[in-house]
Amino acid sequence: MDYDLTSVPSLISHIHTLSAEFTNSRLAEKGNFVSSHGFILYLLSRKGRMKMGEIARVINRNKSTTTVLIKKLREEGLIQEETDESDSRMKYVSLTAKGKKYNTLTASISRQLLETCYRGFSQAEKEELLRLLVKLNENIEKRELRNTGSE
Repeated sequence: MDYDLTSVPSLISHIHTLSAEFTNSRLAEKGNFVSSHGFILYLLSRKGRMKMGEIARVINRNKSTTTVLIKKLREEGLIQEETDESDSRMKYVSLTAKGKKYNTLTASISRQLLETCYRGFSQAEKEELLRLLVKLNENIEKRELRNTGSE
């Protein structure tokens, strides 16, 4: 397909789909996981532990979808949930030892995807791409905040 300036959102969506398919096909070789599971494991490896609502916000999923994703990871023994001592309604999620080990696999898949995406790019091009995508993301987020009255 030929892309032009008016098809940038479609191109980004297409890249997202291809990236998810790349990740999902490799995760499927190791179990019944999807890219959102890998993203949650990655987040937990970076943050240590997170609230359920925080995970939902970062992965851009609603709370019920996030709960299903978390349940699958818990059933597989990759994460554990803890209830906040001062507020029993608050749950924290963190990696188990098995989750940390599995995260090594997902990190490898991420490296493979990045190598594929950045093939033929100079360091300057990678940095410029990041700068432009961040700017585009900020524009959309500001617009959405304005439309929802959250700004």
